Amino acid sequence: MIEILIAIAMGIMLGIITGLTPGLHVNTVGIIIFSISDKILELTTPIILASFFVSISLTHAMLEFIPSLLMGIPDEDTILSIQPGHRMLFKKEGRKAIRIVSFGGYLSIIFLVALMPLLMIILPIIYNILKEYIAYLLMITMTILLLHFNKKEKRAKSMLLFLISGVLGLTVLGSNIGNNIGLLCILSGLFSVSNLLYTMNNNSQIPPQSDEKTFLVDKSFKKATLAGSLSGCILGLLPGLGPAQGTVIAQSITLNKNITPEEFLITNSGVNISDTLFSLMAIYLINNPRSAISVYISNILTNIELVHIIFFIFISLITVSITCILSIKIGDYLIDHILTINYNKLNTIIILIITGILIIFSITNNSCLWYVLLCYATSIGLGLICNILDLSKSNLMGVLIVPSIITYMGLF
Repeated sequence: MIEILIAIAMGIMLGIITGLTPGLHVNTVGIIIFSISDKILELTTPIILASFFVSISLTHAMLEFIPSLLMGIPDEDTILSIQPGHRMLFKKEGRKAIRIVSFGGYLSIIFLVALMPLLMIILPIIYNILKEYIAYLLMITMTILLLHFNKKEKRAKSMLLFLISGVLGLTVLGSNIGNNIGLLCILSGLFSVSNLLYTMNNNSQIPPQSDEKTFLVDKSFKKATLAGSLSGCILGLLPGLGPAQGTVIAQSITLNKNITPEEFLITNSGVNISDTLFSLMAIYLINNPRSAISVYISNILTNIELVHIIFFIFISLITVSITCILSIKIGDYLIDHILTINYNKLNTIIILIITGILIIFSITNNSCLWYVLLCYATSIGLGLICNILDLSKSNLMGVLIVPSIITYMGLF
């Protein structure tokens, strides 16, 4: 029992680091740990190491909202075109936003545990029916989402960006630099570094935040959390889709077209936690791991049974309960102290850290450095084009979805 608690604690600590560091994905730490797992397993058991992986993945999912809220802030003039979290930040409700996301994630895990017996019966049946048609479902889903995220006059540009990002994904993930390096390269460039560069020259500042921390856990809060949780389960069956797309699916479930920033954050949090958990559960439910972390677990525990799934759920409850409190404390601390930091210098430091991490991992994995940097620069450029054209970054999810479609059609 003590070893399990130590594994959870280590997972939480490393998950905090990956969650709070833009561009540092949990998969990056995961592949390092997995690469030395033989030596680790000389000191402990596979179930203990698997507990660590469950803990770090859920902690990362709970904490990654904080840097996305406090970093990459746009001009106040463009507030309507940005993420709902930033809207709340400009309304001086940053503390409230962090609490909504944290409690939304906690409530999501409670809903999922309650629904788990039913979901464990239904989801494998649904997957077996749909698995032959996943490529076509992805195409239909993305067509609907592209129409949803973009105004009529921007749809042609959005489709072009989607296809270009898809070609980028096929090029990078189909190369010999390794999927983990490839994902770090393109995802950091498209979604992290490009945002940081775009916002460096607008002299934007985080306004002083109010001490308002209360929010109402009413029927709409619970409804949004439940919709996000169920949507995350759907994402577990459809590869390549992310929380942003899952949130739109959740809106369809609730039939709520005029979603408020608060409801968006609640739903997105539910989607994120649910998707993370069901990526792990998919090892047992559909015999198909849906994330890098779940692949590592499936290699460590070669024969995963129902008892392991129940154990993972127990680990998840402990992890999310602790992380819910920690994310609020950490969020408040950062809000109090980030006002004293030069924002452009902070962005520059973060960009250098991300680039340094990419270079180090490219060298240690014997990847072709010039090719990695070329793909990295291309990803940043494509992300900046999306910013300049004022288009949703969801259009760039083609980088993952197009390769998934091609793979499921047996062409890649």
